[in-house]
Amino acid sequence: MSTLSLRLPVSLHRHLRVLAEREGISINQLISSAVGEKIAALDTLEYLQARARRGKRKAFEAVLAKVPDVEPPEFDRLPDKRVQPTKARGGVKKRAKRSRLRG
Repeated sequence: MSTLSLRLPVSLHRHLRVLAEREGISINQLISSAVGEKIAALDTLEYLQARARRGKRKAFEAVLAKVPDVEPPEFDRLPDKRVQPTKARGGVKKRAKRSRLRG
């Protein structure tokens, strides 16, 4: 293990403390877990982007052409009632989606 000195805004530290207490773990464990999850997400993104760059449209279409054009078995079908998107409630504005990955 290594030691890392970290400066956080008081509000973020307070929120971390509440979350750690709720989860029954230390703040250190919560931060370690959060960092691990973030690293895994970024590594996965890089991996998928690298795979996408290596992909060939022609090869994809050749594989897709081998899939039979038949109805799926009953157990594998989508339900008739599809989930409909909910409308924003009056007075509540939707926030614009922002990229969580910043360079």
